[in-house]
Amino acid sequence: MNTKLIRKYNVPGPRYTSYPTVPYWSDAGIKPGDWESTLISAFAESYDDGISLYIHLPFCESLCTFCGCHKKITKRHEVEDPYIETVLKEWKLYTGFLPVTPVIKEIHLGGGTPTFFNPHNLKRLLYGIMDEAEVAGQVEFSFEGHPNNTTREHLQTLYDLGFRRVSYGVQDYDPRVQFAINRIQPFDNVKRVHEWSKEIGYTSVNHDLVFGLPHQTKESIRDTIEKTNKLRPDRIAFYSYAHVPWIKGNGQRGFNDEDLPKDDEKRGLYELGKRMFYENEYVEIGMDHFALKSDGLYEAMQNESLHRNFMGYTAGATKVMIGLGMSAISDSWYSFAQNEKNLKDYEQRVEKGEIPIFRGHLLSNTDLMIRQQILNIMCRFETEFDGSEKLLQQIKERLSELEKDGLVQISGRTIKVTRAGIPFVRNVCMAFDLKLHEHKPKERLFSQTV
Repeated sequence: MNTKLIRKYNVPGPRYTSYPTVPYWSDAGIKPGDWESTLISAFAESYDDGISLYIHLPFCESLCTFCGCHKKITKRHEVEDPYIETVLKEWKLYTGFLPVTPVIKEIHLGGGTPTFFNPHNLKRLLYGIMDEAEVAGQVEFSFEGHPNNTTREHLQTLYDLGFRRVSYGVQDYDPRVQFAINRIQPFDNVKRVHEWSKEIGYTSVNHDLVFGLPHQTKESIRDTIEKTNKLRPDRIAFYSYAHVPWIKGNGQRGFNDEDLPKDDEKRGLYELGKRMFYENEYVEIGMDHFALKSDGLYEAMQNESLHRNFMGYTAGATKVMIGLGMSAISDSWYSFAQNEKNLKDYEQRVEKGEIPIFRGHLLSNTDLMIRQQILNIMCRFETEFDGSEKLLQQIKERLSELEKDGLVQISGRTIKVTRAGIPFVRNVCMAFDLKLHEHKPKERLFSQTV
């Protein structure tokens, strides 16, 4: 681990689940007509590929103080029925203007806590979605499960509906860390749902771990990863904690800033984790992800079909991703659209028969070109630049320091991230980010890159 490089490149930067990144979406937003027309165009162009659906289920019974998601904290489960009804009405708005019946290739249930909803209601939601569509022959259906409240009935119900991937939010097993982030879940709870998943037949079980949390040490990370390796999930997401309390308000104020591991100390936690994953036959996939060679994510990396969008890394690409539910983001490739983030506003817009978007971005030709370059870097660690020579020279200049430090290799129009440069892939992408360089942020927008 090169601590000098960490100090040099540990700057605020985007995670590039989109380009342009959300803070740089057009101030004018996107008109509903433009969103619908670009969606129809992309839908027609890629009909045979099917579409992806992201369904945001925002409710949680308690607040995890590290969380940056859009959520609604409540213990009142009577909210389930009306929310499902609204999501299904929103879906019917989409199927009402699409030219033909959509073919669903991918569904992801995110949140919030999807397993806040009881199995019967999840079944009702998904039947309602599928009743308005066709389902592809080969699908990738996944959901996020909370180890404390995911039941065997949840797992069996979703398995019977075609789900084969489940992701469990583990974060860390150390009691002091769990108390600080208000996420108390014993190892036995994770072990139980993990083993149920395997017994039922889930082919890909993911564990989410986070480094950089308050009070984490090398000893606590080592213990967490030893326990994780004992269960041997098919995939592991090892995320850097994004400390952005100026955006998320009280949600990230359950601890003091001095409780967080800093800079090279934080990166040391990642390097320790990565080494332990390597020792247990995991392969690094894209940014923050590790997978066994038997998992579809590894295969996707090998055959260059790995894709990245607002759902994270996926094993295949679809041009159309429709987001349903409060705050969900949709992607037509040519444009982005985000739903109302306030639950009441979202429900009222749908009840009026409106697609409930409140902001978005219509991508220019330059945006589309840069988007593809960043996607290539994030998924394959290299790209063949197809923009103008002038723009290429600007990007090379921005990459010059990273090249001197051995983090990228540049040959003609080919730009490749080296093995040493993988931890700095966000910094590499920032060199391509025209919006970021045209409009330097005057306030804090992003978490640290390392």
